[in-house]
Amino acid sequence: MGIDLGDLVSKKKTSLDDLSGKTLAVDAYNALYQFLAIIRGVTGEPLMDRQGRVTSHLSGLLYRTANMMERGIKLVYVFDGEPPALKEAEIRRRMKVKEEAYVKYEEALKKGAVEEARRYAQMTSRLKDTMVDDAKRLLTAMGVPWVQAPSEGEAQAAYMAAKGDVWAAVSQDFDSLLFGAPRLIRNLAITGRRKLPRRDVYVEVEPEIVELSQVISELGITRDQIVDLGILMGTDFNPEGIKGIGPKTALKMVKEYGSIEKIASELKGLEFPENLTKIKDIFLKPRVSADYSIEWRKPEVGEVINFLCRERDFSEERVRNAVERMLAGMKERREKTTLESFFG
Repeated sequence: MGIDLGDLVSKKKTSLDDLSGKTLAVDAYNALYQFLAIIRGVTGEPLMDRQGRVTSHLSGLLYRTANMMERGIKLVYVFDGEPPALKEAEIRRRMKVKEEAYVKYEEALKKGAVEEARRYAQMTSRLKDTMVDDAKRLLTAMGVPWVQAPSEGEAQAAYMAAKGDVWAAVSQDFDSLLFGAPRLIRNLAITGRRKLPRRDVYVEVEPEIVELSQVISELGITRDQIVDLGILMGTDFNPEGIKGIGPKTALKMVKEYGSIEKIASELKGLEFPENLTKIKDIFLKPRVSADYSIEWRKPEVGEVINFLCRERDFSEERVRNAVERMLAGMKERREKTTLESFFG
């Protein structure tokens, strides 16, 4: 679900060229789910190999990562670990949504409503453990680093960005800001020409940057209060939020009362979660690991080919081309860095 701060925060358009030379920590689960939703056939079926194994996530991971690396953008993927216990309700809600979407998907197929079927199919995506293992295997073969978070991947990515080990965290959700990421990059996995839902209209989706310092300045609140704002609206750890409170009302209340605790004590007619402190601690004191390394290596072309082409039925020509573009980008970046160091 994520926290919907879209109507409150300023977003600055950027481009892949502007991000060249930057190191970005990608919320891996968020990206993989986007690949699973977007990379589908005409009626919404995912890409699969001859054994019926889904490969949409691997396709997106290969070509999107190669495209970024070709442009000099260094990615490190951060994988979720054990979710906080308070996320259980949200996980159950998501599963129910997927189950309901699958029923509607099959109904749409039966009546020949292709566009409708595809829309519902995108909502049915499930990321299995074997798919995560395959993603890690591909990244290792490509020489792209990945980090295993102890809990929330967004929290780990935000921690790495706050330490300065990466320039920004990458996710579609705004939760990264609540976790303390100084910069959030959105739309990186879906950059390009996209069709608007239910309309025969295409738009160009561009990456955008949201800066925590600017959000704090423009809203006139602290980072702790941004967490309060999120809880009022609803987070993955209290999905319902506080009934009847939208973004603008939540912001007004936070600025007026100063904290969600004060709001809860003053406004007796509203229902607040009993575990308020625990929810806040997930964002302000998240489980993260300082024990990680970020190192890019030369791709093992043979392993990439063997995995994707021999085992998963990818086109060898397309895979080789993607890896070659990636290598060319890495080489160009090294040469540019050397020249800048020499003339700096």
